[in-house]
This record gives sequence, C-alpha cells and structure tokens, in this order.
Amino acid sequence: MDYLLYNGRIITGESEKAGAIVIRGEKIGKIIPEEDFAVTDPGKDYPECEAIDLGGKAVFAGGIDAHVHFREPGMTWKADMESESRAALAGGVTSFIDMPNTRPATVSAETLAEKIALAEGRCYANFGFHLGATNDNFDEIREILDHGKSGITKNDFGGIKVFMGSSTGNMLVDDDKTLRRIFGIKEKEILVHCEDEKTIRENLRKAEEEFGEDIPFGMHENIRSRRACILSSAKALEMAMECGTRLHLLHISTMEETEMLRAAKITDGDITGETSANYLYFCDDDYARLGSRLKCNPSIKTGNDRAALRNALKNGLIDTIGSDHAPHLLSEKQKGYLSAPSGLPSLQQSLQVLLTVAFAEDIPLTRIASVFSEKAAAIFGIRDRGRIKEGYFADLAIVDTDAMSRTDEAAGKCGWSPYLGETLRGRITDVFINGRHAVRNGIVSEGPPPGRKIVFER
Repeated sequence: MDYLLYNGRIITGESEKAGAIVIRGEKIGKIIPEEDFAVTDPGKDYPECEAIDLGGKAVFAGGIDAHVHFREPGMTWKADMESESRAALAGGVTSFIDMPNTRPATVSAETLAEKIALAEGRCYANFGFHLGATNDNFDEIREILDHGKSGITKNDFGGIKVFMGSSTGNMLVDDDKTLRRIFGIKEKEILVHCEDEKTIRENLRKAEEEFGEDIPFGMHENIRSRRACILSSAKALEMAMECGTRLHLLHISTMEETEMLRAAKITDGDITGETSANYLYFCDDDYARLGSRLKCNPSIKTGNDRAALRNALKNGLIDTIGSDHAPHLLSEKQKGYLSAPSGLPSLQQSLQVLLTVAFAEDIPLTRIASVFSEKAAAIFGIRDRGRIKEGYFADLAIVDTDAMSRTDEAAGKCGWSPYLGETLRGRITDVFINGRHAVRNGIVSEGPPPGRKIVFER
C-alpha cells in the first residue's frame, strides 16, 4: 500500500520543517515542503494512497541502534531476535546491529552466516551484525575482508568489535601486537569497549576485603571505575591515531573521555564516539533505589559525568546513541553483587530518553535525528537507510514529542527495564518499516516480521 503522511514536522539532522511524505511501496517516493503541499482533499488528490493526518507530530527516520545484545544464539532464555526486535520497533528503532559476544561468539565467517540465517524471517526490525575480534582470529577477518569466505563478505557485517579490557568468553584482546594488526584494518570501523582489566580486578579485590560477599551495588561505580575507562580509552585513541584507524569509541561514560574524544577529533576525523541513553539519564544517586537494575559495564557514574555527556550530545561531540541493550531475567539480576550479571534492557526507551534530555537541556531535535539514525547509517555505510530522503527505504518513526507518559511495561522477553515507573517525554504512535505501517497507535501490528537484512557498503 502507498501512503500520504501529511501535516507533520519532518526532523532531520539539518532541519525541522513542516511537510508531507509520500511512501511508494518500500521507499520514500516524495517529500513535499509545507509551502508546496496544496492538497485540500487528500483522498481525491492522492486516491492511490492511504492518507494519514499526522496532526503536527514529528517524523524521524527510524532509529538505527548499532549496539545491542539480543542473546541469540546461546542465551535465548533471556532474549531472542524476535522478541527484542519487536521491542525495538515499539521504541521507533527500525534497524539494529547486534554485538558478537553470543554463544558461540560471532568471530568467524561460519558463525556470522549461522547468525544471519537465524535472523531471516524472524526480525521485526532490519537486522545486521558486528564481527568480533579475538587474540587469534585476525587472519580470518582479513580473509573475509579481502576475498570473502563461506558466502560472507565485507558487506555482510557492520564493524569489528574489540574488547580492550574485561570481557566474556574468549573475546578479550590483550595482546598488543594483535591489537595493532586489528587497528591497521582500513575497510571497517573498529568498535572498542574500553575498560582496564587490571584496574577493575584490583578495585574488586579491595571491595571484597572491605565488604566480603555483601558488596553494595553503589560500589559498582568504584569497581568498574572511571580510571579503568580512562586508561583503556586513552590507549585506544592513541593507537588509533598512530594507525589511522576508523575508531568508534563505545558507551562513553565519563567527563574525561568526552574531553579525550574532543581532542582526538581535532586531528583525526576518522574517530567517532557513542554513548547510551542510560548514561544521559541515570547517575550514581540512582544506585540506592535501583541496585542491581542499574549494574552495567561500563558503570553509570556521577551527576557531573552525566552533565558532561549531555553537553557533548548538545554540541555534536557524541556521534551515535547505542542502547547497549543487554537483557537478563529479573531473577538473575536480583542476586548479590558478585553474582548479578551486568546489563540493562533499554532500547525501547532510548528515543523517549533522548527527547526527555533534549527538552531539559534545550537540545535541538535536529541533534536527536542525527544521533538516533543518520550518523550511524553514515559511519557503518548502511545502504539507503537512516535518512528521510527520496529513494531511501521508508523507515519512519512518528512521535508526539509533547506527550509525557509513565513507563509501565517493557516489551522485551525479560519483561523489565530500569525505566519502569519513570515519566518520559514523547509517545511513539506509528512506525513504518520498509514501507509497511508496522506500529499503529503504539501497537505493533500482527503479521510476518517485516525486518530485512542490512547491507553495509562503506
């Protein structure tokens, strides 16, 4: 079906303008500025279209969340691609790129091919995957990039994820020679999780000496400390500038890292940075009421760090928002500090948190459009998505930006979120994906999952 969306506010990274959008099949067929929209009777003037009066609501390009952990394969009791992509769509996120630390880890052409096969026909949002680096798979990555392997080419994955510090499984890359080889890759973005393992272990040892097994969750900020983040991020930025790496610094959580990113960008235009809505919304004061529900890596830090990150979002220093959506069952999270896993389910609320912060800090909605979808599409070279542009796929989120609503439910499999009970700005009323009207009045439509495989062209 074709659609005419009129009487809306079209929000892009460049402008906020009233206008109309014509959807032809899967694509955006035409964008009509308000001054050129002379239609008095949409049903008569566009008889082939279902005409929808947006009533002044905002239209954003559907979100691209390039940092999620959907737990499949290997941990599907927590989440899976079907359940979490449905939650993504409810939150206005129409494309996701999943991280490689699954079971087995996505560190080869074969495991990536298997993961793509698992996603086909089951995802409500468009799907893509990052490839993981280890201490011993550089030759595998190089072969995929140069020639392809097992049907997998460089167009089949987003970036290369490197855990420089604490990690799970065999994905910790702590060999400097291997790191330099990986940082020498030019064809893909190198995504880094930066926390210094030695610092974390020493902090944990001290906490156990003081508290035994009853470590308060408020100590998480001191165990996964700012020093651990700064040391590792400094090493990554220095190495990237030496090697000419297209570095994407993930989930920035400290004031110091924002300043390091600012300094690096002055001389190196290939370095970009991401933070999460969680670091923009919460701070250390929230550990007392949320406890394990706020335990994530890197840790959520101080109010001053939160303020610095909000300012970095406002001034354009932050390039993308990745939810770092990492579901665990509530029964798993309710254990003691040493046993409760790190990770928060949060992608469904990312856009609402961004809007809440934007209105609180006087951040223009053009910045939200940029970090929510446009910059991720540009960084990872996503074909024909992430912008409101004629000829691009019709992936759109329709939002009442004035509405305030209490978060009373979470759509993911684990059934909870640290945002439950919070009052956030913005109500996502409708979502289009590949031209299909997939969310109507906030409800995900039934029918075959409409997500498609993302193509990475950069």
